Order: sequence, then structure tokens, then C-alpha cells
Amino acid sequence: MQFLTSFLSLSPSLLLWSLTILIPYADASSLKFPSTPQLPFQISPHISSTNANTRSWFSCATSHLIEKIWRIPSYKTTGNGHGRPSTTPRPPPTLLARYGGDLVLRFEIKSSEEAKTLAEAIDVLFLDVWEFTTEWVDIRLSKDVVPSLLGLLPSSLQHAHTPLMHDLAQAIFESYPSLTFQDPSNPPQEPSRPFSPTLQPSTGVNIFFRDYQPLSVILPWMRLLQSLFPTHVRMINIGISYEGREIPALRVGVHPTNAEKPSSPRKTIIIAGGSHAREWISTSTVNWVAYSFITDYGKKKSITNLLEKFDWVFIPTLNPDGYVYTWENDRLWRKNRQQTSLRFCKGVDLDRSYGFEWDCESSMNNPCSESFCGDSPFQGVESRRFADWARNETENNNAKIVGFLDFHSYSQQILYPYSYSCTSAPPSLENLEELAIGLAKAIRVTNGDNYGVTSACEGSVTITPDNDKEARAKKDKPTKEKRYWPRMETGGGSALDWFYHELKVSYAYQIKLRDTGSYGFLLPSKNIVPTGKEASSAVEYFGQFLLGNKGIEKSKDTQGANDQAEILKPDEKYTASEEDWVIVDPDDGVDARGEQDGEVKWELRRRRS
Repeated sequence: MQFLTSFLSLSPSLLLWSLTILIPYADASSLKFPSTPQLPFQISPHISSTNANTRSWFSCATSHLIEKIWRIPSYKTTGNGHGRPSTTPRPPPTLLARYGGDLVLRFEIKSSEEAKTLAEAIDVLFLDVWEFTTEWVDIRLSKDVVPSLLGLLPSSLQHAHTPLMHDLAQAIFESYPSLTFQDPSNPPQEPSRPFSPTLQPSTGVNIFFRDYQPLSVILPWMRLLQSLFPTHVRMINIGISYEGREIPALRVGVHPTNAEKPSSPRKTIIIAGGSHAREWISTSTVNWVAYSFITDYGKKKSITNLLEKFDWVFIPTLNPDGYVYTWENDRLWRKNRQQTSLRFCKGVDLDRSYGFEWDCESSMNNPCSESFCGDSPFQGVESRRFADWARNETENNNAKIVGFLDFHSYSQQILYPYSYSCTSAPPSLENLEELAIGLAKAIRVTNGDNYGVTSACEGSVTITPDNDKEARAKKDKPTKEKRYWPRMETGGGSALDWFYHELKVSYAYQIKLRDTGSYGFLLPSKNIVPTGKEASSAVEYFGQFLLGNKGIEKSKDTQGANDQAEILKPDEKYTASEEDWVIVDPDDGVDARGEQDGEVKWELRRRRS
């Protein structure tokens, strides 16, 4: 012990040099230690717990000293199959304490009885439903709760589940920017990166979109865009959140300057995201679309035309309080942050608290539930502020909202009204379906990703008796009538339905972005740019459709000007035969059949006689 005390009293550099000299003579064959050696200091558990049989004690001690002296972050050491460890940054203790015992399970649902039982079990155990489609349900829960959940389920579901994420804490850790958990006293030595002559990084990716950004970065970025592009960008405030934050937005558009001519209501399209705080990709996607439209003005003819014909309101996060909370406390927080009737259960699901067909007087309306709708319609502060702002725009600010796109994640779907019921069809169903199919195609052509198109209500799982094993067992006669299984959560009170029905917005959609469950809400940052690009293509198609350049167009024989195109009302329908489809150039709207030069345009248009 006296030797060790003297040895450890040396300066760090001399101590490290001494260990380096001694290591060649200190392998397992030359040094005899007790079966459980008492080390003079604690070795990192990530290093000592793995590959201990291949590394000597002195080698481990050296690694530990290097980390401590030069403040190098600890790394998880795992075998790579070649006898050498691999280094993967591990989550800090705070994340491990909160999420270390959690996982995400996907249940495959095959009958209405299974759906009903699973929905009841979720309600009883207050489980976090991540997503559900017509085929599966993703649930986040603690590993300790798995036996309790399975005990409430029928035998058919006992083995009808697969884990999507074994290490939820690691996935959460990797979703944050790399410097989020960096020790501020030890700033990283970042290597120099070459820049192009335009001062853009050599990677070609705007530095703002390399990682997800907190609200404290998004706000000055929005102000910067306003100052750089004052001709067509204004930063506005939608309202004040429960905790007193502004709900920021960018209004993008070029207004006519002829004051002598009375101006008609300005057609406005709203692009919103971040209603659910943990859906970071929705916030970054709204930012990407806004940035691409702003910077393409004057450069790309089609975008310039869209900004001259419409006002575009981009709202990155309708839930700023919840978004900040996901950065500072709980990455998987979904609701806003307002107080409820239970002091220890905060938050209201903003996308379930709008006034149209609000349906939260059921047993599942518990303040501790992730989909808590509030005790009355519009109890969610931010949803009420948003609705008030939209009404004020239409009634007092000479605006006419003609389009609404609400970005969410995940499952890669384009959903149209109604959400509250599958038995009530919207009056303009054909038009909604046609545009939704066009949006899905615009996305597919951009990156090759497939987005499904369906009614928002059918997230409750819809089937026909032929597909229901219960009906097959009873040998029911085939029928085309759909049967609807129990919902995992209520569909009433959505922003989608409210804008379509109450505000008479002709084209309202909810777009659920990437992915289909591999990462869920924890989509890696490398997906920010490709998701933004495909969303930009969809939004551009959306605008062109409303102008009449693509899709349904009301015009006379020789009518071709964009300002003559009429946007169909929700109660109008149009049917056309197959020969009505022609290919058009997205920049000028003329028939492009036989065009030899340039890229062949893939867009479709229905031309009316």
C-alpha cells in the first residue's frame, strides 16, 4: 500500500509515463492478483465489464487515467467479433435513470376482440401509445410492466408482439445533437472543415439542418430570415402559450401593390407542426419547407408564382412549452404543459382539444393519459390561441384560409378528414382523395418513400368481415360493408376536422412523416434533409393544385391564367374520365406532351371542358 500511495502521488504525466513503461511487464501471466483485486481507484464500468479477460489490469488503469487527466468522455466498450472493442458514446446517468428500463413493443392486431382488449389494457395501465395503423399498434412501456400487460391480453396476443427498441435510452441519447451532453468545461476540438467559395460547408447541407434545434436556436433563426428577406418574409406571433412563450410563425408572400384596385381576401395556406412536443421531425420539416420557399423566391419560377398568389404561414411548433420540455427534461413528452385537475399529471393533448366533435367524456379521459383532451373543448391553451388567430385572420384581416397541412410523425401517411368518425364522409371526399394521392406521388418521386393515403379516422383499424378471423370462423357471407375496430384513442377534437368543417378550409390534411417504426419519434438527424425535401415537393404540389396548374381546374375554353382558377368548396364534387388526364409543365401550366428538351414532367392535371 505504501508503494501504491507513493506511486499515485506522482504528477499525472509522470504517472502515465510510468504505467506505460510497466505495461509490457504486467500481463496476466507475470502478475499474480487475488481473485477479486482491491483497486486503488474505480475503473469505468463500461471498460471493466467488457473484454476483461483480454486486457490486463494495468492496461485498464492506463485507459482510465487517460480519460480522467484529459477529460475524454467515457465510451461503451462492446466486442465487435474480432477481439477488439468498439466505442459507442453512452447516455448520461440522467437518461439511463429515466428510460433505462423502457422499451417499445409492436402488437399485430388480427381481430376486433384483440383490438378491444388491447385498448382497454392501455387505458387501465396508462400506457404510452406511440402509433397505430390498420395493422399494428406501437406501445412504449417499462419492462417491469410487460407481465401485467400480457396478463390482461388474450392468449392470441401473448406472442403477437415484437420489440422495436431494446435500448430506448440509447436511441433517445442519439436523437440529441452531439454536443447536448458535452461537459462545458471541456469544449471539443472540432476539426476544420473546408468551405466552398459560397461559404457553404463542403457537405452542401445548411448547418441549421444538420441536427434538431432547440427553440432557443429556432427563434433567432426565424428573425434572421425576416431580416435577410424583408420583401417577402414577416415573423408573426400566433398567440401566447400557457407558460407565457410566443407561438412564432413566418408569414411568407408577396402582396400586390396596386392600392387603387380593391383587394380581395388574400388566399392563405397554413403549414403547421409540433402539436405533439416529441415529434421533432415535424418541427424541423416545417422549418425546411419555409427555408426552401423563402430562398427559392425569385430563383424558381413555380415557387415565385406560389408566393405571389398565396400567403404562406409556417408554424414550426404549436406547442412551444412542450417542445422546450422535451429538450430540458423529458424527450418523449407529448402534451402541452398546463396544469390539470390532478396536480401531478400535467398537460393536454392539443390535437384532441379543438371544438369540433370534441369527445372526451369517456373513461379514457384521464389527466394522466398521453391523449388527455381536457375537461372541455378548447381547454388546451395553445389550440385555443391558434383557433382564435385563424378566425381573426378570416374575419378581420382580409384573409381566406384555403389550405391546411398539419405535420406529425410517424407512420408515413397522408390523412384527410374526418378523424372523429369513419361513418361520416366529408362532402368533398373525391377532391380530398385526389389531392392526397398527388401529394403521396410527389413524395415518392422525390425520394422513393411510399406514403399511404387514407381517412384520418381509419387509424382506428378498419376491416371487412372477410379479413376478420372471427367472421371467417363464423363463415359469414362476404360483404363490402366495413367493420371498425375499437380505437386506441379518441379521434375527436382534432385540428384537421376543425379547420375543414368549422373554418371551411377546402383542403385540410394531416401528414405523418418518417418513419414506419424503426426509430419512431427518435428519428436520427440524418433524416432531416431528405424528409424536408420530400415534404417541400408535397407542399409545392399542394400549392400548384390549388392554383389549377395541377389537379382539378375550373376554367373556360381558353382560360389559362392562374388567377382565373377557382378553388373548389368542400361541398363541391367533380368526376372526370381517364382521358381528362394530361401531363403539364409545372412552371407554366401548358400541355407538355411531346416536349423534347428538359426533364419530363411527371405531374398530372385534369383539364375541364
